[in-house]
Amino acid sequence: MSKDNKKLRIFSLILKIFAIFIALSLLIIIISLGVIMHLNSPPQNENFSFSEQDGIIRNEDSSYQIEVRKGESARSVGTRLERAGLIKNRYFWQLICRFGDNFLKNGTYRLEIPATQIAIYRILISGRQILHRVTVPEGATLKKAAKIFEEAGICSSDEFLAASRDTAIINSYRIPGSSMEGYLFPDTYMFPAEYPADMVVKALADNFFSRIENINPSVHSMSSKELYEKVIMASIVEREYRLEEEAPVMAGVFYNRINIGMALQSCATVEYIITEILDKPHPTVILNRDLEIRDPYNTYLVPGLPPGPISAPGTIALEAAFSPEITEFLYFRLDDPQSGRHYFSRTFDEHIRAGQLLPKGSS
Repeated sequence: MSKDNKKLRIFSLILKIFAIFIALSLLIIIISLGVIMHLNSPPQNENFSFSEQDGIIRNEDSSYQIEVRKGESARSVGTRLERAGLIKNRYFWQLICRFGDNFLKNGTYRLEIPATQIAIYRILISGRQILHRVTVPEGATLKKAAKIFEEAGICSSDEFLAASRDTAIINSYRIPGSSMEGYLFPDTYMFPAEYPADMVVKALADNFFSRIENINPSVHSMSSKELYEKVIMASIVEREYRLEEEAPVMAGVFYNRINIGMALQSCATVEYIITEILDKPHPTVILNRDLEIRDPYNTYLVPGLPPGPISAPGTIALEAAFSPEITEFLYFRLDDPQSGRHYFSRTFDEHIRAGQLLPKGSS
């Protein structure tokens, strides 16, 4: 056999080996892709079985929500997903998480099922959690807001109150008080479950300062003390008015009382002492003995504004505090309990005479 023929046979053998290698490689790739596609595909059986301990809930629209717990490993999440029947294989899940481009983020997520394992992984690393709608009503105090957020599962009441009294947070907003009372704007918010309390408080405060700029642009030229006094007044008006058109009139009455050195005599401040300071149930009627409670917030005994806000004022009350109606009124009492309309008087005698003709109730 010639040298050339021998070389040709060796080259031919190499080509055959290479062709076999390529064929085997392609076969392995095809099989591997098939296995991956099989493991990645959603389970065929939709009779999912799980308990509350799995942290997985089926929604009314047939979607699912899953909670990735704080500090939980990807392996634990995969085990729960497999046990619930939402993925085929937890070991394939671990491979995805091991070679994926990010870590699972704790929180509660919405899953549209059926979904591939990779699609579920993408959702759980996205951080796009289920948001819960929370409404803080106008006139809410810190304690009431704390309870609202706790009941919504956003943060605990204690954590919310602690954040609301955190000196660092208070100072960052240049608030000359001991808490964020009055500066957490009443509004509807969207938060994920188990959100940090300090972030909740900051979100509400940021909303307040954003809104206050629209209500009165002159806040930029105000000192923190001047703004604080406006917020205190607004918080009192918020708890006193019932008809929108009367809010600026009431603010005017309170400013008139301050200007002549008269006590504010706001029942709302006494209620604040009873419910927020003394931690007692809300009174149905303010009694004479309540008006004699020795406390800096008792505006029947202490002239001028109380030491701090007594509620979270909304837009109407804030506008009234910044732009009170100029009148000579010094008194008002409830005229129509059903509509909430008040009767305003210039003199105490007129106020007394009105009390003999109108339903009982005054401020």
